[in-house]
Amino acid sequence: MDDPVTPAQALRAALDDILDGLPPRQAAAAVERLIANYRGDTPTHAPILRDRADVAAYAAYRMPATFEAVRSALEAFAAAVPGWTPGSHADVGGGTGAATWAVTATWPGERGVTVLDWAEPALALGREIAAANPALTGARWQRARIGADLALEDTDLVTVSYVLNELAEPDRAALVDAAAAAAQAVVIVEAGTPAGYARVIEARDRLIRAGLHVVAPCPHSAACPIEPGRDWCHFSARVSRSSLHRQVKGGTLAYEDEKFSYVAASRLPAEPAASRIVRRPQIRKGQVLLDLCEAEGRLGRTTVTKRHGDVYRAARDAEWGDAWPPGDPDA
Repeated sequence: MDDPVTPAQALRAALDDILDGLPPRQAAAAVERLIANYRGDTPTHAPILRDRADVAAYAAYRMPATFEAVRSALEAFAAAVPGWTPGSHADVGGGTGAATWAVTATWPGERGVTVLDWAEPALALGREIAAANPALTGARWQRARIGADLALEDTDLVTVSYVLNELAEPDRAALVDAAAAAAQAVVIVEAGTPAGYARVIEARDRLIRAGLHVVAPCPHSAACPIEPGRDWCHFSARVSRSSLHRQVKGGTLAYEDEKFSYVAASRLPAEPAASRIVRRPQIRKGQVLLDLCEAEGRLGRTTVTKRHGDVYRAARDAEWGDAWPPGDPDA
């Protein structure tokens, strides 16, 4: 019997299908033009994705990376809130719906899903791609202005991924406040850059003021211990590269690492990690150095040596972003 197709595999196949008939040079040119907008810090007041060619090219290029980043954030959240499954989900600024796919990968099964975006071509393509995912067949795809006038219905989960960078500060604040008021859980993902981290911290502060507590990645809801301007908190997700990725970036590797920053906050009872690995573990001869964000609201480093036995072996297998020590909810 063949293994069931995973959401990640189904998404990749659906994206390959939409690129059929789109000349490779046109797709690459669209991606190169659009990528500057998405990675920039200048808010825009018009949809960046203008037509189907734009949307198809950028979806094929960006959806797998967004999917993996959001899935990583959701998995950390799910591990800290065991036994909970969202019965409804709103993806704000969701475009073609990468986060909706990540939710179905984290919590299989159907639920009420609403995707809100102001770019009609993105919504149309997202609806088309979603036909490949049985859990999304009943999703609603609605055009909405993401900003101060946004109204959200009550829902279990709100995701906001790679959206805050497109908004001016007042609209960012209004979006986060609306999400906090409507949902039991809010997960926000941004690019893993200093600017992206700053937007996440801004959102984190607003979520806490609204009465939510941080579930991940932070093991606490105190102020972030990272000194502004000296460092930033971000993580990495491995993404398989398509031929379009290789054409645009000129690379030959079969994968790339998507750097992202995120916050997951909730009103639900949760069991956050005792600490979180916030840099790549440094493996030395007979020891592993782990940089941690700790529950006391501070940064620390622990050294695990061979004499720690099973803990040492766990440290050698530990990855950037994991909970620590082993046995914690999402270690």
